[in-house]
Amino acid sequence: MDLFEQASEESREARAPLAVRMRPRTLDEFVGQEKIVGPGTLLRRAIENDSLTSIILWGPPGSGKTTLARIIARMTRAHFEALNAVLDGINDIRRVIAAAREREKYYQQKTVIFVDEIHRWAKNIQDALLPCVEEGLLTLIGATVENPMFTVNAAIRSRSRIFRLEALSSEAILALLRRALSDPERGLGKFSVAVEPEALEHLARVANGDARVALNALEFAVLTTPPDEKGRRILTLKVAEEAIQQRAVLYDRDGDQHYDCVSAWIKSMRGSDPDAALYWLARMIYAGEDPAFLARRLLIHAAEDVGLADPQALVVASAAAQAVERVGLPEGRIILAEATLYIALAPKSNSVIKAIDAALAAVEKETAGPVPIHLRDANYRGAAAFGHGKGYKYPHDYPGGWVEQQYLPDNLQGKVFYHPSDYGREGQMKTAWQQRTRRRK
Repeated sequence: MDLFEQASEESREARAPLAVRMRPRTLDEFVGQEKIVGPGTLLRRAIENDSLTSIILWGPPGSGKTTLARIIARMTRAHFEALNAVLDGINDIRRVIAAAREREKYYQQKTVIFVDEIHRWAKNIQDALLPCVEEGLLTLIGATVENPMFTVNAAIRSRSRIFRLEALSSEAILALLRRALSDPERGLGKFSVAVEPEALEHLARVANGDARVALNALEFAVLTTPPDEKGRRILTLKVAEEAIQQRAVLYDRDGDQHYDCVSAWIKSMRGSDPDAALYWLARMIYAGEDPAFLARRLLIHAAEDVGLADPQALVVASAAAQAVERVGLPEGRIILAEATLYIALAPKSNSVIKAIDAALAAVEKETAGPVPIHLRDANYRGAAAFGHGKGYKYPHDYPGGWVEQQYLPDNLQGKVFYHPSDYGREGQMKTAWQQRTRRRK
């Protein structure tokens, strides 16, 4: 690099957005992913020992995938190449491979290749990397926001370790914002800034786990706020709302508002009010609630309050949870809304939760009677000598697939745990079950 190129590079770095300038340069500066790169973790040891094997970093935008790759580039003795699957293609892969072979042949130097947004490459382009990864010529670091189980070649996955990065917590983003405000070299420390705590908390919360969004919004707020007579730039909640273009909502993801809104959402679905259910869902999404949490609540509610009145509700909720995990927000809001509406409109029955809780209570309070002899396992050698399975009536040998016989322990004979409702699909199943058993008796 000559003097002109160096000056150009330094000028470009100085003009870069705050999120780029404040990228952590060491593992100690890297926050929010302690589970995978905290002290003593497998990945951290591999990076520090320069013994990294091929990995795939999977996580939402702004969670630190590219930053972690840049830290690895600083720490490794291997040559580091970076490609972007949006801009680079098969010719760039061939160039990297050819150069890697030269370095290995003449300098015995390894090559680490970082592929950002690897999910955007077609499978045939990914295949071009496979032989070199397999033979160890290239150590691959792939970064993707989409589930690699669906978007990365199975052969590459099998030769790589997948690390999942989580969306940054509000606390982690707050730490990054405070660091940016105090750093005079790369951050905003050269400005005299007074920030209301509510303003920083709003930026951290609305960023929805994306550090890039929060940092760039903070920079915009500081640069566009005129200093007062003392030369201070006052960042109020109103300024923060304007900077990130989202109004603050009274909502605390760890406090009363969180639990109250979730409760109102669930009770609206249970009460079959689709409009109210959508409102509370929208309020939580707008406030930055974790979509994975919302999907889990849908799963629970589908089983607890819809149950067998419409067994398809659990299928819909399960599909919604998988889909939201795969696409994330903002598109995931549509999926969450569809599942919410389905559950709100479905017939309701809580017979499932009442039945399992009644059965658990019996297990806890009643004597654990022995398994009836005819129900015991008779598939191992010697079981017949103990009489296991003797007298068991195989239901498929009887008309209608049902026959009267004892299934509960002796001390619980006649005990009823499940009381089916008359609603929806469960009502139909109840009628058919009653008719079948009455006919057999």
